[in-house]
Amino acid sequence: MTDDAADPRVEASAEPAEPAEPAEPAEPAEPAEPVALGVVRTPTGHAGVDAHLARLADADHLAADGHVEVYEDVHRGLREALTALDAPPVPGPYENRS
Repeated sequence: MTDDAADPRVEASAEPAEPAEPAEPAEPAEPAEPVALGVVRTPTGHAGVDAHLARLADADHLAADGHVEVYEDVHRGLREALTALDAPPVPGPYENRS
């Protein structure tokens, strides 16, 4: 084999390539409206926790940059609910008798 031979797999184009017309700049697309994801929230049976989880629905109608505030609020509420479970019970007014 010699290097002088042309590779038969490469075909020469009969017509010179025309430069492509520059594409017109597309108008920037407006952001889409927020759409609810349709995530089903199953009740837990604990009223405080269920109220915080229901607050997640508020994020469905916000733009993405508004989700953080809702998520942080729900997270804070759920942490407080869990912390309250660990707190010792408060004695009633007549339970401290000697």
